[in-house]
Amino acid sequence: MAIALVDTPKRLEVFTYEDYLNLPDNGKRYEIINGELYMVPAPSTDHQSTVGNFFGTIWHFLRQNPIGKVYSAPTDVIFSEINVLQPDVVFLSKQKMDILTSENIQGAPDLVIEVLSPGTEKRDRTVKLKTYSKFGVLEYWMASEEKKTVEVWRRKGKKLVFHVLLDRTQTLITPLLPGLEIHLQEIF
Repeated sequence: MAIALVDTPKRLEVFTYEDYLNLPDNGKRYEIINGELYMVPAPSTDHQSTVGNFFGTIWHFLRQNPIGKVYSAPTDVIFSEINVLQPDVVFLSKQKMDILTSENIQGAPDLVIEVLSPGTEKRDRTVKLKTYSKFGVLEYWMASEEKKTVEVWRRKGKKLVFHVLLDRTQTLITPLLPGLEIHLQEIF
């Protein structure tokens, strides 16, 4: 008698933060989302320029207005034992400094910025958006280097909801950084 094997999708291994810490130091970047390990490909130079422009603009603003701190990747943001991400840019207000350690950020930053890349855009728009929403990020910006746009998602109640789509001719403002005006033609 033959036994029929049912091919059911079943993840055999759940990656944790401890597993993440034990990955080889091979120069590659990784993230864990819902226990699944993702390798993050090296970003393009255009991507890095956009990340640097966002980081530099916010960093310069915070030098004059010390209301928090800004970090760029690779900085581990630990949302849970099975959700460890490295957003392109994160902002922590002074009110959230208790989640900052010398090694990482342990909890939801106020603001997360992801610059979309062909290799990560789908993940940034789906599982990362859900993760940032689930764990309490207040604002999420998805910047498209290709389209020269920024989608702003803001917390409304228990989730992030789409707020506005801005193009390179517009100015981005946020209640998280009062007084900061980001002229997007200076970012892209």
